[in-house]
Formats: sequence, structure tokens, C-alpha cells
Amino acid sequence: MHAITFSAVTKSYDSRPVLQDINLAFETGKLTAIIGRSGCGKSTLLKLCNGLTQPDSGSIEVFGESLNYLALPTLRRRMGYAVQGTGLFPHLNTRDNIALPAVAAGWSPDSISPRIDELLSLTQLSTDLLNAYPHQLSGGQQQRAGLCRAMLLRPEVLLLDEPFAAIDPITRFDIHQQLQDLLRNEPTTVVLVTHDMREAMLLADHIVVMEAGRIALNESTQNLINTKPGLEPEALLKSIMSETQR
Repeated sequence: MHAITFSAVTKSYDSRPVLQDINLAFETGKLTAIIGRSGCGKSTLLKLCNGLTQPDSGSIEVFGESLNYLALPTLRRRMGYAVQGTGLFPHLNTRDNIALPAVAAGWSPDSISPRIDELLSLTQLSTDLLNAYPHQLSGGQQQRAGLCRAMLLRPEVLLLDEPFAAIDPITRFDIHQQLQDLLRNEPTTVVLVTHDMREAMLLADHIVVMEAGRIALNESTQNLINTKPGLEPEALLKSIMSETQR
């Protein structure tokens, strides 16, 4: 069972090919990491998943049906989305930033508050910060608030576009642990775009490596480790990339 399926998808910007003949399926309930150089098309691929952009050709199925671009609000209520820099609104406090998807979906305040408290507990974000504004939060706190917002509606798919890239390694390690705890409590399908092979191998069940708009590798993390045992993540990625250029 696949949550999202790409069939022969292509995408160009200003006549420049960004994605070329992408055939890819994201397995329900698994975390898939998409990794590659800057400009390889990984963020564009993620945006295609929730209709932020449309393919030039090919087809995309989400939850077993063709992606309906006339019903995107309904689709996006079933998907969480978090990006690098968190996307928090500077004029809203933490509580209001997290609550935005539920307010848009018509949840009552009595339903929103306990859900926020639940997510704060899972991400170890203090309730004392709910009245603070984004500029008053550390980078790690902002990322956790963004993750809470993305998970608020209990999404069936969680899309993460390099959400941890701008924070220091120690804070990133803590958030990785909290993400894993969150997903153990609330399993969902996750698509994670990252440039960090170590992060991909730590978090992902499945790894997709992209190069120049094409899929260079599509493999389970465990099979990848078994195929190239003993290599550090960065060396493993270099090995994969060099093989694709032969």
C-alpha cells in the first residue's frame, strides 16, 4: 500500500528540466528520506506531493486517487508540512502558530488546547513558551513548534523539507530523538528531504538519492547498509554518487 505514487512525472522551470521521468512510491507508514545535491529536484518533488506545484507530465496519486488540484484544502488537511526555517508567523505567539491548521479546519478551542498540550509533551516543548513569539524562541524551540503545527491534525502524511538544516548538531540530535518518539506514538507516512546522509540513515526506513532530476538510488536503508557495510554515511553517499556518474 502506497500513500503517494509518482508515475513518469516531469517538471521544468523556464524550460530547465528539474525532474525527469520520476517513478516513485512512498510506502504507507514508513519514513522515506530524499537526499541529493542542491538543485537536484528533491524540494520540487516534495511540493508536488501536496499540490504546491503541478507536474508538466505524468501522474501523481495520493491516498490511492489522482491528485485533485481543485480540492487541495481538503487534501492538505490530511498532510502535515514543515520547512527549513519553521515557517512560523512572527506576529503570532507559539500557541497561535501551532493552532493555525486546526483553526482553519474549524476545530473548537476545547479541541485545540488538549491536542497542543499532547504535542508539547511529545516534543518536550515547555507550555511556558506558548505565549512567546518566534523571535523569543531558540532555533530548536522554533523547530519543535513547527513540528507540532505540522502534526496537529494527525496527518496521514508528513512532508519535511530540510526542517533541521539550520540548527546546531547537538540540538538536531535532540530533535531527531523527539521526532522518533513522536512517530512511535503517532505513526504516519513521512517524506523527509535532507542533504545530510547521516540524518537520512538515522531516521529513514527507505532512502532515495537524486541526481540531476533523476532517481539515482531507491533502496531500503537496511539493504543499503548490507550492500556497503562499514562505510560512514558521507562516504556511502559519495560512493553512490560516483557510481551514478559512470
